[in-house]
Amino acid sequence: MKPLQRFMRLWRDAEFRAGARDMSSVAPGLASWGLMTGVAMANSGMSTVEVLLMGVLVYAGSSQLAALPLIAAGAPLWVVLATAFCVNLRFVVFSAHLRDYMMHLSLPQRLWRGYLTTDLTYVLFVKRHPQPGEDADHRQQQMRYLVGSCALGWVSWITLSLVGIAFAHAIPPAWGLGFAGILALLGILCSLVSTKLRALSAVVAGTAAVAAFALPLKLNILVGIAAAVCVCMLLEKTASLAPTAKAQE
Repeated sequence: MKPLQRFMRLWRDAEFRAGARDMSSVAPGLASWGLMTGVAMANSGMSTVEVLLMGVLVYAGSSQLAALPLIAAGAPLWVVLATAFCVNLRFVVFSAHLRDYMMHLSLPQRLWRGYLTTDLTYVLFVKRHPQPGEDADHRQQQMRYLVGSCALGWVSWITLSLVGIAFAHAIPPAWGLGFAGILALLGILCSLVSTKLRALSAVVAGTAAVAAFALPLKLNILVGIAAAVCVCMLLEKTASLAPTAKAQE
């Protein structure tokens, strides 16, 4: 009864429910993405045990989809790991941003929250809480929101991923269900483009990623992130120096 009681206590919290409610708007897209990933894993040539372990433990759809063709082709382990590493480098940026939100937590708490945090949960979290909490109570509210969104996201992904594994041979890959996940990401992206600087960063990242599409190991994603960060930092620095220059005149 303790886990159930703990969940009911969390559910009574307004921030936890808000996190779950916000995630529910994109959970169908995330779930369909997980379904197609489950199908891809089942058809990759791995054993049933390996597929199930990957489905439950590896909570990273983009790197899974990038690594599966390499596994099926018998690529060396270091190539598979390097590809997954490059695809997931964007989480270094997320982690750097979330550092001030989570440094009050213990190391185990930071680790499992980091494991459960995805692109969508990160975006929803920083949209609702653009600044770290000013006191302990505010920080606890922020973490409860994050737990609520992460919990629903993880359940949606894992459940449909296992369904995809179980019914892989009955679900045609031509359905392209993974595209629903892309649509969910685009919806979140459009909702966040609320300033000129954010719109510019999205355009720069997209343009750079497309221009570098031919790079191996999905490095075009890293190029897009790096280009957007560099341009925005340069513009912010220029904007901060402008008032000083005017004052000196």
